[in-house]
Amino acid sequence: MAYMTTRRSRPGRPRHVPDSGTASPRDQILDAAARLFVSQGFAATSTREIADQVGIRQASLYYHFAGKDEILVELLRKSVRPTTDKVEKILNQVPPLDYETALYLLVLVDVRTLADVEHNVGMLYMLPDVTNGEVYTEFRKEHQELAAAYADLASKVASEKVLEGVSLKQLGNMLIQQVEGVINMRAEMITENTVRRISCPEAWAIASSCLRMCGVSQDKIQAANEVAVDMLDDFLEDRVRELA
Repeated sequence: MAYMTTRRSRPGRPRHVPDSGTASPRDQILDAAARLFVSQGFAATSTREIADQVGIRQASLYYHFAGKDEILVELLRKSVRPTTDKVEKILNQVPPLDYETALYLLVLVDVRTLADVEHNVGMLYMLPDVTNGEVYTEFRKEHQELAAAYADLASKVASEKVLEGVSLKQLGNMLIQQVEGVINMRAEMITENTVRRISCPEAWAIASSCLRMCGVSQDKIQAANEVAVDMLDDFLEDRVRELA
């Protein structure tokens, strides 16, 4: 007696995802998750809700990500990686940049990264799971590498008086915390579903503050501004090409 067999699809294989331009299903999941995590909280968001936002089955989401933690790791790394990837290029400019300009440019790149990342996910940096969970180790490592880059540049420009009061590690952390004030600025800019972008003068003010914290004179800050601002677009174009 012959039996009919039913061919079963691979578990988790994504079904049709509604067309949203050029975004891949993975990117659509990240975008939906970022929006939900920021608007209603990480703990309050389920993978089923993320899948519903994208228009796929929950099982299909698991084909791309193991769970919420893996999604959040990727979102957090997208808020740091574009800056860490540019540190070497900043330090290897020909002709070399003076250290004040290099630090100023690093701040501008970092500000733009935090200002442009999806749905202000930097707000999620301080979740208990992120600060302690093993799954977030890679993100914490990249964040520490960025703080170390700040500390290294600060060591080249900081005055003796500044270095008498804080260690280089502390100074690096102080600088990155100054930059990450952009996260709070973005949150405060949301009014009636309208988001105002971080302006150029605001970015310059953050960069100037970082150099000022190192004891750099106003003349050198102004000189750094004039060079770094002209270079920023080239760095941002690199980032667009890498994402394409």
